[in-house]
Amino acid sequence: MLILGIDTSTTAISVALHDGDRVVAQATTLDARAHAEHLAPGIRAALDQAGAAPRDVTGVVVGIGPGPFTGLRVGIVSGRTFAFALGLPVHGLCSLDALAHEAWLGGHRGGLLVATDARRKEVYAAEFLLDEGGLTRLAGPVVSRAAELQHDWRRLPIAGRGPLLYPADLPGPPEDGSEPSGIPLPRDVSAGALADLAVRRLADGDPADPLDGLEPLYLRRPDVSKAPPSQKSTLG
Repeated sequence: MLILGIDTSTTAISVALHDGDRVVAQATTLDARAHAEHLAPGIRAALDQAGAAPRDVTGVVVGIGPGPFTGLRVGIVSGRTFAFALGLPVHGLCSLDALAHEAWLGGHRGGLLVATDARRKEVYAAEFLLDEGGLTRLAGPVVSRAAELQHDWRRLPIAGRGPLLYPADLPGPPEDGSEPSGIPLPRDVSAGALADLAVRRLADGDPADPLDGLEPLYLRRPDVSKAPPSQKSTLG
């Protein structure tokens, strides 16, 4: 097994290879605007790091968001194209699940809010419970202004860039010793965590949602839309 993981739902353009036991290669570039420019070099870098060729890949998993329209689409189209060219299965996973899974891999247990940058002064958010068996998504994903998320969500430990962008609205746990672990939480999606979560779900008989026929999790309309047809006057 060699799973290619791709996520472009956040500032990180992230690519990883997972052999069924562990992540064997990962390449990540932070750039909020140039996903298309960095993704193909990232795939090549991960393959080179693992000493693998495209024909060695046995499956593809991509993050389906939520995320900004253009960046998210780059990862999904690239993953589907790579899989189609080689006749491979391709799966999609919620990118917020991957962030929660990375927090779980890092040792976090208990409640967790994942809040990523949705631009327009908003965040994409979901609530999770992490226990020894893994993660459970309790609610979301939603898109909302940070200050309008429900109060109990905003006092949870928070993964994603939300608390960096809106610290007054996403303060995290109160300063009363209720969160003593001090475990650092991830800020951007890791394709390694995405691939690891997919491998675990496939092994448990709980496959990732197939991308075919599945819309990416945009949660709102894209910023750019078709212009209405022009109304040309005619002289009779």
